[in-house]
Amino acid sequence: MKRNFILFFMLIAFCNSYSQFVQTINFKDYFENKTMRVDYFHNGNAAEEHFAIDRILNDGEWAGSKMKLIDNLNLGLYFFEVQDKETSIILFNKGFASIFGEWQTISEAEEKWGTFHESVRFPWPINPVKLIMKKRDATNQFVKIWETDIDPTSRSVNPAEDLKSYEVFNYLKNGHASEKVDIVILGDGYTAEEMEKYQNDVKRLVGELFEVEPFKSRKSDFNVSAVETPSEVSGVNRPHPGIFKRTPLSVSYSSFDSERYALAYDNRTIRDVAATVPYEFMFLLINEETYGGGGIYRLYATVAANNRFSDYIFVHEFGHHFAGLADEYYTSSVSYDVGEITVEPYEPNITALLDKNDLKWNSLVEKDTPIPTPWEKEKYDDFSYGIQNERNALRAAKVPEAKVEALFERERKESAAILDHMEYTGKVGAFEGGGYMQYGLYRPYADCIMFTRNKQQFCPVCQDAISKVIDQYTK
Repeated sequence: MKRNFILFFMLIAFCNSYSQFVQTINFKDYFENKTMRVDYFHNGNAAEEHFAIDRILNDGEWAGSKMKLIDNLNLGLYFFEVQDKETSIILFNKGFASIFGEWQTISEAEEKWGTFHESVRFPWPINPVKLIMKKRDATNQFVKIWETDIDPTSRSVNPAEDLKSYEVFNYLKNGHASEKVDIVILGDGYTAEEMEKYQNDVKRLVGELFEVEPFKSRKSDFNVSAVETPSEVSGVNRPHPGIFKRTPLSVSYSSFDSERYALAYDNRTIRDVAATVPYEFMFLLINEETYGGGGIYRLYATVAANNRFSDYIFVHEFGHHFAGLADEYYTSSVSYDVGEITVEPYEPNITALLDKNDLKWNSLVEKDTPIPTPWEKEKYDDFSYGIQNERNALRAAKVPEAKVEALFERERKESAAILDHMEYTGKVGAFEGGGYMQYGLYRPYADCIMFTRNKQQFCPVCQDAISKVIDQYTK
């Protein structure tokens, strides 16, 4: 009897402790069915960062799930949390990445300060809340770096609806926004006369995404809308070849001085346009031929719509934006200072293999596959670094884009000849080379769309990561 009594009280203690971490939130008790957008300035340098509120406003209908308000994906460099001010109950949280977070890793941040405009979005709270910003520390744990109080009835909070005047093209509608994954497509560098081309680019590229697993099998879980923002000029800013333009969304190549990296820094305008429709994820189509794009987790992805490899770029960059997938390639030059790897990366598709018996995708590895997994790395590296030297020479000579595309096509055929016929091709393992690191980081598959342009295919580990995100945003 005494033993049962002890077990009973142990069970109560466990339940009380557990309830502090898992709390069921009834959406209607804490939120209205609209979106609060907090715009802020994020500034600093390589060693420090600061936040300052710009404005807090109504960003339209809430598109996210009303059931799954707590993010359990553990993705992103940053993580924000919304707490009820009176009770400290966590009402909503979400991981994300940002341009500032990437900028902090380049050499420029060692020399000067930078300021970037950013936003976080969450359901409109009924009562005052506390917004807490967290960031990963040296051990990859999230720690608080800033907080602010928000009273939704304050004069500094604008609840007015933004009356939109943009034309909308609905590509895919499978249900109510709160029960589906909602993607908004924006276009930059398309003139009014090129709106038909823009719509065709949307159809072609989004159609390509839904030919790739797991998006193909789960197409019914998505809504996709496109918003039109006609430009006075065709194409966007391209500083490296000396072609300068101003467009509605201010997309520009040469971000972080990388010729192919295309980002847009006018976050306020982009968010205002995107909120024309309910959305959670965003893609910016660039009316350009020059190879390029970019993808930042839960910010947006970009693609040069006219490039021969735009289908690959679209799907690859969406992998970054949608599921926080890491680049698995390492022979191409990048602006980031990766540094020494001392902790396990948070990205689901690369590992430092600090403990090969505790591989994060171990459940997908067959028992006879060795870890680390042998592959023809030396042969591939010699070939791939040679291709990059040729690519750099072509860019320096400012040759027509067709010549660069021809080089990429040759690379695709010759690299596939290496990667498609190895002992452990088609097996999940731990192949050294990934995340911009030739050594010390490992990818799960010999080849994947996050590694090369060879195939329009995510590996099993990437597919699993994507499926988990889809589950987080659907009813």
